[in-house]
Amino acid sequence: MTDFRIEHDSLGEIKVDENALYGANSWRAKDNFNITGYSMDDKFIDAILEVKKACAIENGKIGLLSDKKTEAIIKACENLLDGKKRDSFIVDPIQGGAGTSFNMNANEVIANMAEQNLGGNLGEYKLIHPNDHVNKGQSTNDVIPTSGKIALIRYFEQLIDEANKLIDSLNKKAEEFADVYKMGRTQLQDAIPMSLGQEFAAYSKVLSRDVNRFKNAIEALSFVNLGGTAIGTGLNADERYVEEVVEVLAEVTGLDLKQNDDLIDGTQNLDSILFASSVLKTFAASLSKISNDLRLMSSGPQTGIFDIKLPARQAGSSIMPGKVNPVIPEVVNQVAFLVIGNDVSVTMAVEAGQLELNAFEPVIFYKLFESLRTLKGAIYTLRVNCIDNIIANKEELSKEVEKSVGLITALAPHIGYEKSSKIAKKALKTGDSIRDLVVEENLLSNEELDKILDFKKMIKPGILDEEDLF
Repeated sequence: MTDFRIEHDSLGEIKVDENALYGANSWRAKDNFNITGYSMDDKFIDAILEVKKACAIENGKIGLLSDKKTEAIIKACENLLDGKKRDSFIVDPIQGGAGTSFNMNANEVIANMAEQNLGGNLGEYKLIHPNDHVNKGQSTNDVIPTSGKIALIRYFEQLIDEANKLIDSLNKKAEEFADVYKMGRTQLQDAIPMSLGQEFAAYSKVLSRDVNRFKNAIEALSFVNLGGTAIGTGLNADERYVEEVVEVLAEVTGLDLKQNDDLIDGTQNLDSILFASSVLKTFAASLSKISNDLRLMSSGPQTGIFDIKLPARQAGSSIMPGKVNPVIPEVVNQVAFLVIGNDVSVTMAVEAGQLELNAFEPVIFYKLFESLRTLKGAIYTLRVNCIDNIIANKEELSKEVEKSVGLITALAPHIGYEKSSKIAKKALKTGDSIRDLVVEENLLSNEELDKILDFKKMIKPGILDEEDLF
């Protein structure tokens, strides 16, 4: 049987595993919030440890913690940041209390590790106390949002790196397909010629704008309310600490963090986090639209559009031999659905804040971390397992352009809209080519048509003048 020690909190005594670094608050939270079955996010844990380290450094600097206590807390934070005893963070990511359970889990683990380092016993808190020392000058209400923003920034940085790789891949395909001509489509109907390269270049452009939005989100998330304590007034925090702690935190994290100019505003309002969520939603929608296109353009191979051939990644059916499905775009679509749904959750949780605090930061961060992780995985597999090895059906695409009724659009400035419309209808009815019908009716010569229907010219702005034709 497991041996226990007796700890207490404001509610009374509670049994805790005698070797555990966590304490009474953490154990109650584990019992109360068996919600997701998952552990706290690693980047969130790293961030709260960095916050605790920075606070200890500042409290030691201004003389509110002895050198001995300061060093013990810092050492404990660094050991935990190195990956030691990470299983001591036992609370569920979704929890009541605005994240108090996570904050206290960190406080207790750091305190017990520091207590041991100083020669004390687990759970005694005689040398290092979770609240009086580790949490000095802090509240859950400034620690949790600050830690969450730090974790979000780090996720966004990784997402930017992965997104830029995808953009590079799309740009390479745009160059490769620059002279692959196809019919553009509007409302799924034939429109006018374009190059497949132009299509892929457009995908690159929209994702590049998304990356710029990521950078704006990082800037917005860089303002933190650490120092505001409970509601932003800074109660129980030394004035010097309030003025300096974010600067110390910036040094500890290596991030360009800044303190909110109004800490009450910074504690009440989570608009910067909602902005970050909306940026992810926009990116997800962009990815999903691109994935829709890839699935549609690769449809077939015999009865679909089949502009492109996607790399075969796995067998597509348990009953139909030889069938291959567009599984990579499909998984990207599903990630997009998840992210867009998460944005709804985040929106509702941000809106639900009341008065001086939003109590729903745990679910906000849980959903955003999930969105960021899954998006990173989705765009990695989209790049490596799909985009990099797409093949264009160049010859078939060229034939389709040659026979397409959409070519009539380029002739309209030369023969008029009415005649063009009649030619188009006749071509659709008879199956004859636009070129043959125009020559047959003596509207333009083959030589003139060669100039007008030059695909390289057709995919750019401009109308051929009379002198260009004759």
